[in-house]
Amino acid sequence: MKEFTLIFKIKSLNDFKPSPEQMKERIVWLQNIAESDKLVNKGNTLLPMPESAKTITANGNVKDGPFETTNITSGYMVVKAEHIDEAVEIAKANPIFKIGGSIEVREVLQRH
Repeated sequence: MKEFTLIFKIKSLNDFKPSPEQMKERIVWLQNIAESDKLVNKGNTLLPMPESAKTITANGNVKDGPFETTNITSGYMVVKAEHIDEAVEIAKANPIFKIGGSIEVREVLQRH
């Protein structure tokens, strides 16, 4: 079984504060993953406001704020799956898509 990081992205800070109904949907989604024994680490499903971020550039400069300006990384988690297509199917059930968000799925590289 491999591990995959699901990186949650939203388009606007207005989407950063989910309604109680949206939070309930997210909790049910997360419970379903945990019950199927696919949850490795729920990470921080919500990260602090992006304005508090610092970005370090390739030349070592440190800038205030996130690197990305078109999408805001709002959270992440780690799941286990046989292959990336299974991890994508897990991600597809997340309600973030209802608010125009997206999820980036990446395999976690394992050290041997």
